[in-house]
Order: sequence, then C-alpha cells, then structure tokens
Amino acid sequence: MNIKWSDEAIQEIQNRFGADTKVWKLVSDSEGCGCSVNGVPTLWAIHSPQNGELNAESNHFEVWYEQQHEVFFDDYMRITYQPDKRAFTLASDGQIYSNRLKLEDRRTAESVK
Repeated sequence: MNIKWSDEAIQEIQNRFGADTKVWKLVSDSEGCGCSVNGVPTLWAIHSPQNGELNAESNHFEVWYEQQHEVFFDDYMRITYQPDKRAFTLASDGQIYSNRLKLEDRRTAESVK
C-alpha cells in the first residue's frame, strides 16, 4: 500500500494534532456499523504500531494497517485536504473512499472506546 499526502493535508494534520503526530493507523472502522464489511475509512493517531501490523509506503507520515483491512483499500491512494469544507479526502484513481475522512487521536486512554 502506498499513500501520498498533499502539502495541505500535512499542514492541517500538524495544525490539528501537533507537529509531533507522526504515526497513523488506517482502519476500516466498523464499530457501530452493524457489519464488519461496511466499515468507514478512518485514520487513528497512535504512538506506535502493534505487532503484526504492516507499514504502508508514505511520503510523509508513518501509516500502519492490519493485513485484514488491506482488502478494503487500493494499492495507491492519496490524502488531500479541502479547506473550504474543512475536510480530508481519501481517494485512489479508481474511487473516493471518503470526502470526510475521519481522524481520531487514539494516543490517550480517554479517546479509546
């Protein structure tokens, strides 16, 4: 998996989460969706990956993912930021995964459900 971040997305991530936020986990979050195949693409800010997680190629941040979620994503994707909508987009050449990509800070105990 390869993820390219736009300059605008990098800047907005640093504005929202701080310059020290360097490690992310891409998930197909199915909590509350009722079905494990109807997940919502989500990025979690994490301290470090868990054993067995895979590292995506990335032009800026570290991005990790679970092998079981690989089937939900294309090999080459990009993350951009739309300032007028205050929203991140996750897309590939074949599809748009989300025009409002959810980002969660999972580095604190309070943020983990």
